[in-house]
Amino acid sequence: MHLFTTIHVNLSTLLIGMFVALVGGYFVGYLIRKMLIESKLKNSEEAGQKIIQEAQREAENRLKTAVIEAREKRLLAKAEIENELKTKRDEIRELENNFRKKEDDLRSSMQKNTELEKQYNQKLVGVAEREKSLEIEKSKYIELTAEEIKKLEVVGSFTAEQAREEIRNKVVEEAKLEAAKEVKKIEERARNTAEDRARTLITEAVQRLASDHVAETSVAVVELPSDDIKGRIIGREGRNIRALEHCTGIDLIIDDTPGAVVLSGFNPVRREIARRALEKLTQDGRIHPGRIEEVVNKCKKEVNQEILRAGEQTVIDLELDNIHPEMVKLLGRLKYRTSYTQNVLEHVKEVAWICGHIAAELGLDVRLAKRAGLLHDIGKAIDQQEDGTHTQLGIEIATRHNEHPFVINSIASHHEDEEPTSVYAVLVCAADTISASRPGARREMLETYVKRMTKLEEIGDSFKGVEKTYAIQAGREVRIIVVPEGVTDAEADIMAKDVARRIEKEVTYPGEIRVTVVRESRFSHVAR
Repeated sequence: MHLFTTIHVNLSTLLIGMFVALVGGYFVGYLIRKMLIESKLKNSEEAGQKIIQEAQREAENRLKTAVIEAREKRLLAKAEIENELKTKRDEIRELENNFRKKEDDLRSSMQKNTELEKQYNQKLVGVAEREKSLEIEKSKYIELTAEEIKKLEVVGSFTAEQAREEIRNKVVEEAKLEAAKEVKKIEERARNTAEDRARTLITEAVQRLASDHVAETSVAVVELPSDDIKGRIIGREGRNIRALEHCTGIDLIIDDTPGAVVLSGFNPVRREIARRALEKLTQDGRIHPGRIEEVVNKCKKEVNQEILRAGEQTVIDLELDNIHPEMVKLLGRLKYRTSYTQNVLEHVKEVAWICGHIAAELGLDVRLAKRAGLLHDIGKAIDQQEDGTHTQLGIEIATRHNEHPFVINSIASHHEDEEPTSVYAVLVCAADTISASRPGARREMLETYVKRMTKLEEIGDSFKGVEKTYAIQAGREVRIIVVPEGVTDAEADIMAKDVARRIEKEVTYPGEIRVTVVRESRFSHVAR
């Protein structure tokens, strides 16, 4: 019982202690939690204060920045407005100055008009007075004329109408005579002026174009690396040379000339293809019929491309357009065509430039003049393959491609086959003659040159009274010295014309030949 009571008391004490401890722990925890909450609240308030302060500082900074930016924008806008105002003021000031000038000019013109009006009024008064005096004089003249007519009718047998008709006829005859004299003077003056002007234009055109473009006529020479290659070119039983001649249409001349093979043929395009093919074959060393055919075909393509490029470059150089591609290709073929050893492509380009220069001086269409000059020899591109003269073929080509009528007429008339119908045809004739006959344009074989010079001198020496004939300036002038006692001045003039006619009939020559007959008398004595 006692033990039970003791256990009960201890248990009660323990429970009471635990309760007290629990209450105390709760109270202590409550205090600690309160302190923590108060600490957090304090920290939160401090953080909030910091955030508020930072926000205030940032707001102040942004406000300051906005104020500064607004001030800068205001200053910039003010500067722009001031500049605009200054510009407007300058414009207004300039307008005011112009207005003042115009006002001054108007005032001065009004003063001049006033003065002119006064002078006009004065002249009107003078004219009125003159008219009055003229009326008086006219009435006097009519009276005198009537009196004279009556006297003439009394004295002579003519009536007034007959006398008037007689006087009219005499006046008309005198006027015709005077008009004929004036017309002759005007024609001579115009002829002299035209000759001087034409000479000046032609001289300027020739001075601008003094290039030398001469090419060989019918042969080309291919240099060989060694004479041993000649046997390989000929081939076994001549099969290689036959294959090359068959593919190109050109004759190969292999003789004792060291290190060279001569290509002979009148077709310049084929000759160029053969020359290129032979050079490639000799460089490669592989020469047989199959290889020959392959190289020749390749060279044909190369030459055709070069022909097209040459035609296109010519059109570009002359600044022309709307030329048919077929005609451009035909122009390129002229690069391998010669006339009296003159390269035809360079010749037509030169004629085009000369036509353009002269047309510009005369105020004509420069492009049309160049076009006519460029296409005047277009027929020479195919005259070796087709029947007909190069003039007829050129007309057909130009007509087929709808060229300008002036261009077609220039082609037809540049060798005087037809009459020129425009000034452009005349320009082409002149430019063609200049390009063909100027020094350095054409070169002839020595034998032909010597024959022509000899023929010119023989023609001159065949006339009576000729002392000596000289062909000078490369056959472009024939100077004939006559015996002064046997030939008069009139006969010398006739002789020059006769010699010129015989040269035209009997001699073939490029350009023109001037015939000059010299007749002079010299008297001398020796002083001793």
